[in-house]
Amino acid sequence: MPVPVTLYGRTVRLEPLAEHHAAALAEAGAEDRTTYAFTPVPHGLEAAREYIARALADQAAGRSMPFATVSTADNRVVGSTRFLELDYWQGPLVWPPVPGIPYGDPLEAVPDAAEIGNTWLSPRAQGTGINTEAKLLMLRHAFEVWGVQRISLRADARNARSRVAIERLGATSEGIRRAHSRGLDGVVRSTAFYSILDEEWPAVRDIIELRIAAATSPSAPDPAPLNQECLRHGGSLVGEPVIGSSLLPAA
Repeated sequence: MPVPVTLYGRTVRLEPLAEHHAAALAEAGAEDRTTYAFTPVPHGLEAAREYIARALADQAAGRSMPFATVSTADNRVVGSTRFLELDYWQGPLVWPPVPGIPYGDPLEAVPDAAEIGNTWLSPRAQGTGINTEAKLLMLRHAFEVWGVQRISLRADARNARSRVAIERLGATSEGIRRAHSRGLDGVVRSTAFYSILDEEWPAVRDIIELRIAAATSPSAPDPAPLNQECLRHGGSLVGEPVIGSSLLPAA
């Protein structure tokens, strides 16, 4: 199973989620809860402790790798995110496949596919670029350290904010699974699914890095031309239209 790591960025640091984050996580979740309609966010200290305990139990079972999202500007916890749905494709072929079980020494295994999810940010961190850089750190670790074949992302089909954020990363839409599961509000929800494959990662990385550069430097090129889309040629961006891309205009 993957060893927990700390991922460092310019505006954000992703720390392995731990019990000592409970108070700060509760504070972040209590700022303004009006944006959490589709995402489970702990409310209060006891709920934060339970949230962390469940996440660590999943991690111990090899199902996820949870992080506390920390703003580097003030070292405040502003939310959480995680790798989940870890899957392993090495070793003898077994049919039907048994997902989530590594071949060989589980302490040395790294996943071949994973999902990024359970992401939430306090209102103070929303729209600051922290989410974009956090995704870059996680995607870079998954593709360049673990060597995964695929990263998946999903959102409640009603959650326009999350879907736009995923699409701006350059992830490919895989469609909507109708009446997929029960939503946080108790309503049966449809789910929008997205993915990034290893051969797509160099181009996606370029897209994300250009967006971050444009957000942090007034003189940087406007990333809006990415709406013209780009062909994936060994990781370089080619300014020609590509039909079916999911990129949306920058805000």
